[in-house]
Order: sequence, then structure tokens, then C-alpha cells
Amino acid sequence: MTLPAGWHARRPTLDDVPAILAVVHAADTFAIGHPDFAADDVRDALTAPNVDPERDSWVVTDPDGTLVAWAILDNPTGAGREFVDVFVDPDRGASVRAPLLARQVERVAGRAAERGLPALTVRCPAYPPERRWVEELVAAGFGFVKRYQVMSRSLAGVPGEPPPTPPGVTVRPLRPGDESELRDFHRVFDTAFRDTPDYEPLAYDRWRARIAADTAWDEWFVAEVDGRPAGVLQSSDQALDRNEGWVKNLAVLPAQRRRGVGAALLSHAFARYAAKGRESAGLGVDLANPTAPLSLYLSVGLREVRRVDMYELVVPAAGV
Repeated sequence: MTLPAGWHARRPTLDDVPAILAVVHAADTFAIGHPDFAADDVRDALTAPNVDPERDSWVVTDPDGTLVAWAILDNPTGAGREFVDVFVDPDRGASVRAPLLARQVERVAGRAAERGLPALTVRCPAYPPERRWVEELVAAGFGFVKRYQVMSRSLAGVPGEPPPTPPGVTVRPLRPGDESELRDFHRVFDTAFRDTPDYEPLAYDRWRARIAADTAWDEWFVAEVDGRPAGVLQSSDQALDRNEGWVKNLAVLPAQRRRGVGAALLSHAFARYAAKGRESAGLGVDLANPTAPLSLYLSVGLREVRRVDMYELVVPAAGV
């Protein structure tokens, strides 16, 4: 990795979490207007099951010894494509973003070889203000692949009780202590997402392990049509720092779509968030997803607040 004179790259440790968080907050503020990361998010990234900080992450310090950049690889499922984030302090670390990207692409090549694959696909996000970053991605061979939209709505005036559901549709909170119910939840989620181009299936046991730490079970909902599971909604606490309820996943079985199931699930989630004093509700939508119900989201009051573009590169395995 080629860095300016006096700059240094090294592997991060958990002792670096506060300094890394400061960099991420500066990067987020430049890209989206506000911090969108917490210390726990940094710690979780460095200790994720498919991440080895000694091989998959770097930090860079400037000549004053200040940490100004952090690069991290991520692969939530341990299969399929890789994701790379390179966060830099926009005032002090912009010049090292491209060298860090190059180093992470080399690491992706190594991970492909370790998994016995001929190549791996890697993706990087870029927000509209990050024009220099987009130029660096394109110069490195990345191409635009899709756009995500973040949507939000105010919960002011939303009652703590949801409105009536359509005929035949019932919505209730998930029963997390019921193993068969969790399997039904996973089955509906898995089936509903099978017709989306980027979906990477996760077996039930691995999915169950990943959600073990979730505690806001009363914000997870199951919809039934005529007594049979038809849709599910999974919430996340990722926006609590903004006092926002967050819909992480909304899934409706193909045969049950356009029957009001999705709207009923969202209405129940919004009511639960409002009852807890949340100021807003939000979610992200993949605009390349043929089943993405943008009209549904608009109909329940959600509006675009920002967008992020995803860039992609196919990286041959090291030695290929």
C-alpha cells in the first residue's frame, strides 16, 4: 500500500474503536448529513463471524498520529459476494481512500483463493456527495450496479393502536419462544425473497443464530391470511440514535401480494413504534428489486430521504 510520507497503515484493535468511530462520524456527516454509526457498530464489524481484523481491516494514521481512515471487509453470510467499506475523514484522509480500496481488493482476491473460488464479486457503496469516491471506484474498475433508497415518515399523530386490517388478514407480534413459529417466519422470508436477483439464502440454523441477539421481539410481526402465514416484518434498532423505528425486512408470499398484507404489517409496526415514543419510521428499498413495492411505501406515508448507489467489481482469485 503506497501512502504519503509520514502516514502509516496498521491493523486495528478494539482499542481503536473510539478513534474509528470519530472517522466514521465525519464520513457519515459528509455523505448523508449526520452520523449513522455507533461504537457498538464498529465493535460488531471488527468481531463479525466472517471477518478477521488481522487480515480484513486496516486503519491509517496521518503524520500527527491521528487516525484518519478505516477499511473493513464484510460478508454477513460467509458465502456469495463481499462488501468493502472505506471510511475517511473527508478533511484529512481523502487522499488515502483509493490506496485502501486497492488493498482491500487484493484481500478479496485472497479470500476467493482461500474459498477455492475462481473469483469473487465485491461491492462498495457511494452517496451523492462522494463524487471523488465514485471517480476512484470507476478508476479501479468498479461499475454501477444498483441504487438503494432510504425512506422515512413522521409518526406524529400516529395512534398507538393500528387500524383495522383487510378482510381475512390478521397481524400479530411474533412469538419468539415458539420454535415452529420462528421456522414459519424464516420460511415466509426465504420464499418471498427467492424471486429477487441479489438474494443469498441462509439456512434456518444460521439465520436463527444471527437473530439471537435481537431483543425487540414485540416489533416483529406475522401476518396471516385465512389463518395461514402470509407475510412477516422484522424490525431493527439500527436507527434508535435518531429515535426512529426501522423496518429491516418486509416479506409477503407471492400468492398473497396486493391483498393489503404489506400495508397491514407496516401499519402495525408504525403503531408499535409510535407507542414507544419514536419520532419517525424508516426503511431501505432496493430499486432494482422487481418486487420492491415502492407504491406501497408511498401509500403509507414514506418518502425518500437519501439514496446510495452500489458499485461492483468481479475480482479474480489470487494466483488465477
